[in-house]
Amino acid sequence: MARALQLAARGLYTTTPNPRVGCVLVRDGIIIGEGWHEKAGGPHAEVAALQKVGSGDTAGCTAYVTLEPCSHHGRTPPCANALIAAGVERVVAAMEDPNPLVAGQGLERLRAAGIEVACGLLADEARELNIGFVSRMTRGRPWLRLKVATSLDGKTALANGVSQWITGADARRHAHAWRARSCALITGIGTVRDDDPRLTVRDIATPRQPLRVVVDSRLEISPAAAILQSGHCLIACASENAEKAARLAALGAEVIVLANAQGQVDLAALLQELGRRGINEVMVEAGLKLNGSLLREGLVDELLIYQAPLLLGDSARGMADFGHLTELAAAKRLQIVECRSISADFFIRARIE
Repeated sequence: MARALQLAARGLYTTTPNPRVGCVLVRDGIIIGEGWHEKAGGPHAEVAALQKVGSGDTAGCTAYVTLEPCSHHGRTPPCANALIAAGVERVVAAMEDPNPLVAGQGLERLRAAGIEVACGLLADEARELNIGFVSRMTRGRPWLRLKVATSLDGKTALANGVSQWITGADARRHAHAWRARSCALITGIGTVRDDDPRLTVRDIATPRQPLRVVVDSRLEISPAAAILQSGHCLIACASENAEKAARLAALGAEVIVLANAQGQVDLAALLQELGRRGINEVMVEAGLKLNGSLLREGLVDELLIYQAPLLLGDSARGMADFGHLTELAAAKRLQIVECRSISADFFIRARIE
């Protein structure tokens, strides 16, 4: 199963909106075939592994799969049927598929065909690999990571907005790997105005670019903004402006109106909309206002914090404004998942408790 997980990870940047899945076929303790899901519309991991072995040579083997074999017709036929037809004797799945179209039905179909089934081996590792897919299937919204680059005193920019570059090249390259695995990147209009980012993956080889999303309540974005020059961009605003929307559409951007009662973009509704579009993982690269709103509304799942050995002082901008706290009990409590150095900088990955 560990090998199957390694194979599944090869689809880290390519399988969206599908999960990353690997499969290993074993007979008498020897691997006879292996495969992984490479991209949506292509063969699933089980079929890819079976194709490597060839017809008639899979009877009596065990299949180790990182996710329950599917039982429904999507872009491809059910993998459970393929395993049954191949004469597989035993199937070991790391976890059940949270997709309501599957949700245990694939395993039941295998059992009904007389195949021995086990589930739960390295389940935590399998879930982590597809944490965004699990989030979308169970909550209707993607897994949201908030990325910030800060000084040691938690500042993300000088008072005048200058922020390039707080961290070094290796830390920025590491952050691009997180960009590459994301299905969408979210930023705010303030960051677009101050930094004019392209918000593309540049330091990591990837066959696709994430969807760029701008939270822009009053639809103030300039048609000359760099983020509009690199392919499809989604702009979420809070009021209709047909003329401006038409000009942006001519540049390849899509404008959607999602207003809350305060006349701002409804961030929870935006995440639900991204989930509806098949977005599994989102990374936010924004300023303290949008960061603070997401934290205040409980929409952040994970933080990616890059800290440089710098002190920028009290007048510099912080990482998030989510309100004035008067007691420590109201603080955002974090669980540290990972902490290490990247050249001269530090990387902390933490989850909201």
